[in-house]
Amino acid sequence: MKNMNLQKLVLTGLFAALSYVVFTFLQIKITLPGGDATSIHLGNAVCVLGALLLGGVLGGLGGALGMTIGDLLDPVYILYAPKTFLLKFCIGLITGLIAHRLGHIRTQKDNKKILLWTILAASGGLLFNVIFDPLIGYYYKLCILGKPAAELILAWNITSTSINAVTSTIVSVVIYTALRPVLKKSGFFDQTGQTGTAAPCRAR
Repeated sequence: MKNMNLQKLVLTGLFAALSYVVFTFLQIKITLPGGDATSIHLGNAVCVLGALLLGGVLGGLGGALGMTIGDLLDPVYILYAPKTFLLKFCIGLITGLIAHRLGHIRTQKDNKKILLWTILAASGGLLFNVIFDPLIGYYYKLCILGKPAAELILAWNITSTSINAVTSTIVSVVIYTALRPVLKKSGFFDQTGQTGTAAPCRAR
């Protein structure tokens, strides 16, 4: 049991590090009025992939921690770190709920159903982000940060979030589909167990 918990902790840390690197160094940052910014990135793909492999809680936590650290170390995004953690964690929770609680992709043997539920899970988690990232971002900027340009920035956030959702869905599904047979054969899913798929509670 201790070894299993240690393995889950290590894997969560690995996905946190991976999401940080992908979000920080593989992003296209777009400067907006008022010193704000949005970005095109694949950080959400890591969050979704983590949820597909580890479950919603651990996968979401890894992705959320990595991108939140990325925000904290960037003077442009530092004020948005709390919003980032909440939204990215929810991406993982929703993806995990659909993939594991509804689709049972770890134990499913039909490859077509596995692919279908993987697509549905990734799409569900990222659709949440497409809707709530711009919405929460708008009120966060307006009410908490007091930025009058929040309405002008909203359209940019919707566009970048939508682009990120499409690319992250494709990347996460392709990588998971490629990795699953190898991980299944190695006993990875038996070792990591079925935890971390609890019910749900930004790309810029």
